[in-house]
Amino acid sequence: MKVRVRQCAALLLAGTMAAGMLAGCGGDNGGSGKDGETTADGKVKLTALFSKHSLTQDVNDMQWLKELEEKCNVEIEWEQISADWDQKKSAMFASGNIPDLIFKGTADSDYVQYKGLFEDMSPLIEEHAPNIQAMFSDHPEIKQLATTTSGEIYGIPSYKSVWPYSTASMFINKQWLDNLGLEVPTNWDELEQVLLAFKNEDANGNGDTTDEIPMDFNIFNWEYSPKILLGSLGIQLTNNATDGYFAEDGKIKSYFTDDRFKTLLEFLQKLNSEGLISKEAFTQDYSKYQSVARGSGKDAKVGFTWGWESGDRFGNEIKDQYITMKPLAYSADSDYDLKYINDKYYQNYQPNAVAMSANCKNKEAAMKFIDAFYNPEESIQVLWGGMNDTDKGIKKNDDGSYEVLPPADSSLDPGSWKWTKTFADNGPYYIKDGMNITLGEDMRTVTGEKQVYEEYWDKVDPKSNEYPQTFMKYSEEDTNTLAMNQANIINIFEQQTAGWVTGKGDIDKEWGAYVESLNSAGMIQNLEIRQKAYDDYLKSLK
Repeated sequence: MKVRVRQCAALLLAGTMAAGMLAGCGGDNGGSGKDGETTADGKVKLTALFSKHSLTQDVNDMQWLKELEEKCNVEIEWEQISADWDQKKSAMFASGNIPDLIFKGTADSDYVQYKGLFEDMSPLIEEHAPNIQAMFSDHPEIKQLATTTSGEIYGIPSYKSVWPYSTASMFINKQWLDNLGLEVPTNWDELEQVLLAFKNEDANGNGDTTDEIPMDFNIFNWEYSPKILLGSLGIQLTNNATDGYFAEDGKIKSYFTDDRFKTLLEFLQKLNSEGLISKEAFTQDYSKYQSVARGSGKDAKVGFTWGWESGDRFGNEIKDQYITMKPLAYSADSDYDLKYINDKYYQNYQPNAVAMSANCKNKEAAMKFIDAFYNPEESIQVLWGGMNDTDKGIKKNDDGSYEVLPPADSSLDPGSWKWTKTFADNGPYYIKDGMNITLGEDMRTVTGEKQVYEEYWDKVDPKSNEYPQTFMKYSEEDTNTLAMNQANIINIFEQQTAGWVTGKGDIDKEWGAYVESLNSAGMIQNLEIRQKAYDDYLKSLK
């Protein structure tokens, strides 16, 4: 099996690493101006911005973070943003006035667009960042991910070794199937018949035949959407396929213009015409998408959908009604090679977890503070919560192993609790391979639920049908061209496909004009640029 939760080997030298690698946190107390000055007790003042999850509490209330600042002899003035960061950052970056540190707030394109605004941390890492150096040594591909085509490092990635290789599981309400005497569908035709039964036959058994939502999803271009059904047609999506690109036989393609996507759109249009898709599937935000699936008491509302984990998607009260489904075949006699999305890089490698301002007045202290996050014992607190009585996220056992604790607030599922109490996946961390961690209930559940996809993850060939978009590197000119073209492409794609699925227009008659409009908007140019970057990446594997 390709993916495993690593719980076998103990973390050797964890204690000495925690003591030794954090011992040098403090920096030179020199500097002038507000940032870089020292407090009355000798701490270095730094400013930091954190683009955080909407659930995440005030970081000033995180005990593990207070302790980390204390160890590093710094005092951080935090600015926290949980909404509309992409819009806000443009004005901030254009002004040239940014905090010393930015957590989860930058992209590769920012370093190109705002030259001189961010610090090249390469020399600082060599001098003051033993934890990051260890991560780069263990995983050279992470250093490759962090490094620009001209050799600078502006953003430090995060790495965790324990996440499964697909973000989305495909869920169906097994209790509804049992109530109606139906089998789990294995292809699109069977799915349609099941959805019709969910709609018409009071599947949840509460006497109301109008309160069931047979099929629900978020939006096309995100994790939890019908794009995953493209695997039924032989398209291998990888790493969330955020912008619609995929690799096939070493060629970069876009499913936006692929005839197999047309087949999927026609299927969805038919389902929608039969009243089988949620009316809000194209308009609801993620919080609404999640809340609707929680149902009403023990009355589930949604029959077929996608999500991360059953407890996270449906809540504790009705999660046991659902099972994960194997990938669906296109038809009973389909000869497509069945595939399922593989998000290995998207799940376990996060680029640009933290960046530094070029105007930071005490770069040594700032670098040592960044590096402290990447100490393995600190990293697990970044991801799951602190090892203290306030945060109640992690327990360290006498044998040096670690245990993710259940939520102290029993009303929250483990995933929501984690996002509430710590930086979680939005933080800088290095979860080493082989760390002896007993994961929380949600991660044990999600690993078990996603076992049905392991055989399909194994079909991914790094040199043929895996598109490692996270690792692609582009010149300044190409970066700007891709961004400009993609904005035009997405605008056309979202409007046209949403219209088609909701019954506006004839897909078959209008498909050719739609493809031509995308090609004219820059699709052909984008494919050429991405193909070159992909070919260069493949050469680096040799």
